[in-house]
This record gives sequence, C-alpha cells and structure tokens, in this order.
Amino acid sequence: MIGVFELFILLALFGLLPFIIAFVDILRSDFKGNNKIVWLLAVIFVPWIGAIAYFIIGRKQKVKK
Repeated sequence: MIGVFELFILLALFGLLPFIIAFVDILRSDFKGNNKIVWLLAVIFVPWIGAIAYFIIGRKQKVKK
C-alpha cells in the first residue's frame, strides 16, 4: 500500500514532468531572435502555464533545420 509520503513524491514528480520536458526541449532547439530566452523565462517563472503555452504555441516557432 502506498503511504502519504510516497503519494506526495509521485505527485511532485508528475507535476514537474511538463516543466522539465519543456525546459530541455527549449534548450535543445533553435529559435528566431530572442524567442528562446522568452520561452525559457516563461517556463522558469510560470512553470505550468509557461510549459503548456510552449507546447501549444512555442513548438511551432522552432527553426526548421
């Protein structure tokens, strides 16, 4: 049976997952102008909203290789 502490750890990990994925994807990608810095700041300062906005809007702004 899962205790309260284990449940808290699981929820924390799943809560950080979108933030981590967005952060790594932004760092590995190329953007035009200052878009990379803007997306990094959005994901750092407003993690949930920034990550969701990046997945909806930001991925379309990547420079195609």
